[in-house]
Amino acid sequence: MKTKQEDVIFGRGTAINPANRFEQIKIEKNEDLETFEMISPKTEFFKDQTKSFITYNDSPDLGFAAGINPYRGCEHGCVYCFARPYHEYLGFSIGLDFETKILVKENAPEILRKELMAKRWQPQVIALSGATDCYQPVERKLQITRKCLEVLNEFRNPVCIITKNRLVTRDIDLLKQMNGYKGAAVFISVTTLDRKLAGVMEPRASRPQDRLRTIQMLSEAGIPVGVLVSPVIPGLNDHEIPLILKECAQAGAQFAGYIILRLPFAVKDLFTQWLTQHFPDCKNKILNRILDIRGGKLNDPNFKSRMKGQGIFAENIANLFYVAKKRVGLYTKGLELSVEHFERPAGKQLLLFKY
Repeated sequence: MKTKQEDVIFGRGTAINPANRFEQIKIEKNEDLETFEMISPKTEFFKDQTKSFITYNDSPDLGFAAGINPYRGCEHGCVYCFARPYHEYLGFSIGLDFETKILVKENAPEILRKELMAKRWQPQVIALSGATDCYQPVERKLQITRKCLEVLNEFRNPVCIITKNRLVTRDIDLLKQMNGYKGAAVFISVTTLDRKLAGVMEPRASRPQDRLRTIQMLSEAGIPVGVLVSPVIPGLNDHEIPLILKECAQAGAQFAGYIILRLPFAVKDLFTQWLTQHFPDCKNKILNRILDIRGGKLNDPNFKSRMKGQGIFAENIANLFYVAKKRVGLYTKGLELSVEHFERPAGKQLLLFKY
């Protein structure tokens, strides 16, 4: 059986590796080469020797200024992921490389403790998984995210987690402790309730029903939990918004938000190729809707418009979301996290001399 790069690879969001925009030379694989790796490429893990962990942003579109990400790259393989271009800074491609070459920050918990101990740290909410998912499959084994939560709990520094993996329920015990001082909240990303669509769009993430069950388990444990409908893809999953919010509210979600599809750099080409492969009949409709929302382009990087879009279709999505949100009772409560209880553990100063 001959396997070409543009063929579908089971369990992966894409089968192609677009050229890195920073590299002048691109290696082309022989299309006649039949190897197991091309049919089912194994995920490789590399040590990330980063010296800092907390990152900062000044975006007016985000509800947080500080974030941490234990992994670079994500095995979930979501074809639309806006974080794919970050892999190019590492010398990789935004395509299959992003899903199969994962950098692991093994020393993240120790660095996080050091940064929280520093006097320059101003207590504030930290977003966990602002880019790649902190509960992707390898976390089950490595437990870096859990160790980071243990550090945050030690300092009583609040955290807001964003994930589409049910593995977050493993850490309910820690999250319950943190919730005792308004120190934890979780957003579960629910893009679709269609299991088949989720399978081709987010191949290695938890399936929709598992995410609903995750919301239920977190809610039953008393942990503040919300739903993030992201990304909303006009012409593909926007019609699902009312049902997604209804199902999530019934499962116990307390608040909700949404983000319109973002296609930075070569992600737009990856997404277009994916539409050609999986949804050829509605490809033009979807792309035209995106062009309308993004001012005639497939991406808008500008603050204040990049998350919600502009134009009539963006307004329709916004109205649909807020009407549905109000109907199911998700508009009455906001996210409440507090830095009031933050403290540097006594006797920990000596740890600084280890680094």
